[in-house]
Amino acid sequence: MEIRPFHPTDQPAAKALILAGLVEHWGWLDPTLNPDLDDIAASYADGVFLVGYAGEQLVATGALLPEGQDTGRIVRMSVDMRERRRGYGRALLHALLEKAQELGYTQVVLETTATWADAIQFYEANGFHRIYEADGDSHFTRVIA
Repeated sequence: MEIRPFHPTDQPAAKALILAGLVEHWGWLDPTLNPDLDDIAASYADGVFLVGYAGEQLVATGALLPEGQDTGRIVRMSVDMRERRRGYGRALLHALLEKAQELGYTQVVLETTATWADAIQFYEANGFHRIYEADGDSHFTRVIA
């Protein structure tokens, strides 16, 4: 898989991939809840948005946003449902962690739905620790060495 920074030409495929994952998990989609996906380049201009391609197909996305002076927040992690369990998510997550280290972050945080067992298992298997749950979400942290 080739991982690279988002380019505006990735816009349609990245938005479709993320929204398809949300529909898969929730069974429905309220498009008004995802305005950041209408212009990914602008929405994530203060952070890093990475895309992963297997050949010509976009198979993974993920972003890193500043959360504070020494903290980054990972968002919009998504892997094409037909391409899971091939290491694409892990590779993209580790690329985001490398970017966090380059940016001088000492920790990275993220959240996912508390009932999304596969996502929770994935993050825990990649060194994240659940620190609390609130409003139906599990919140995680990982120290950057």
